[in-house]
Amino acid sequence: METIATNHAEAPTAPAFDRLRDAISTRTATFGVIGLGYVGLPLATSFASVGFPVLGFDLNTATVDVLNRGMSHIKDVPTATIADLVKAERFAATTDMDRLADTDIISICVPTPLGKTRDPDISFVAAATEQIARNLRPGQLIVLESTTFPGTTREIILPQLEATGLIAGEDFFLAFSPERIDPGNSTYGIINTPKVVGGLDQQSTDLACFFYESAIETVIPVASPEVAEMVKLHENTFRAVNIALANETALMCDKLGLDVWEVIEAAASKPFGFMPFYPGPGIGGHCIPLDPHYLAWKMKTLNYKARFIELASEINASMPQFWVNKVAAALNEYEKSVKGSNILVIGVAYKPDINDVRESPALDIIALLQEAGANVSYHDPYVPMLKVGIHTMTSDELTPESLSSADCVVIVTNHSALDSELIAEYSNPVTGTRRVLDRRSEGKYTNAVHK
Repeated sequence: METIATNHAEAPTAPAFDRLRDAISTRTATFGVIGLGYVGLPLATSFASVGFPVLGFDLNTATVDVLNRGMSHIKDVPTATIADLVKAERFAATTDMDRLADTDIISICVPTPLGKTRDPDISFVAAATEQIARNLRPGQLIVLESTTFPGTTREIILPQLEATGLIAGEDFFLAFSPERIDPGNSTYGIINTPKVVGGLDQQSTDLACFFYESAIETVIPVASPEVAEMVKLHENTFRAVNIALANETALMCDKLGLDVWEVIEAAASKPFGFMPFYPGPGIGGHCIPLDPHYLAWKMKTLNYKARFIELASEINASMPQFWVNKVAAALNEYEKSVKGSNILVIGVAYKPDINDVRESPALDIIALLQEAGANVSYHDPYVPMLKVGIHTMTSDELTPESLSSADCVVIVTNHSALDSELIAEYSNPVTGTRRVLDRRSEGKYTNAVHK
């Protein structure tokens, strides 16, 4: 395992540091993970797989029961992996937060959603920290992995933990290390995605890096928790802004009568100074639509307006309506209106080949079509059931009959298993927010920017 070092003077270490470092080196340190979702479970199983005893914490009793029976509820973690680790007694799950006292290293992997006014909601982080504080003992390392605004580790978590009378850097250790999980990515996972670590002090950084090195190929220490917190927000703000640029390019190409995909692919031939991003129906998932708003909120408290973030959010949020307008235009060419038309939406997950619908633009597209009076159905091989507003829907099978009976087909998520030839042959018209159909289908691909 590789650590990219930073320059610092050697300082005497606390006894608690030495004991925990020895336990990590012998892999006898018990690793506790709070939150067993798409971030926490892969993290837990990765460290259990290299020999650490791991105890997972989750308030959902159904999740805990499933895991303790050796089954996985996360697509990226195979059931066989859970079964092997449970059988070997290297992984167990519990709802009993008092068992945090039995752990040596604790990772907080809980949700950090936005409130209705797009303010950060760190109530899950605060609740997890409260449970840790109740069970805090000397010699523990606490690492926050949940995405949040710069200052959370130092300003929110540290005071709660030091209210116990224990001192950070002496009795316990505290760091932030942003999760970088990309659901459905078969190339990069926990092990080979570099891990950024920022400790409250040098010993906290050193301990956290030493622990992560046990399972992760590259660990990158940074100067503070605030730097590490900012790293995650910058990464996803970079993506949100560049996706917004691609989306605005699509809007401009639409008005100019140009194929945006041809434009981007030709631009991508430049071997320097350009990185291709692609347009679509909007942005989804837990990270890219939300993380930039954590940074924008923090900057407001410092009397600074994050203009790029706000503009990118405005553009990306406008895309579902743009595509609903395209559906209406396509139907008009067949002398039909949206109201009363049967519209089949293909793909509702926020990205290809996963079952996650959080913040998916498909939800907005379906809701807008329903508000306009359309009869909306959907097909998604990964999402058998979907709730949009007050409507609960089930996925239809993709057949010649379901395609031909639709007045318009809308391709929202480009799952790799989609049969593009079937869609092209039996659909008329098709509005595509992704480049699923090629130009041979252009005659049916009415009013779509993406050919």
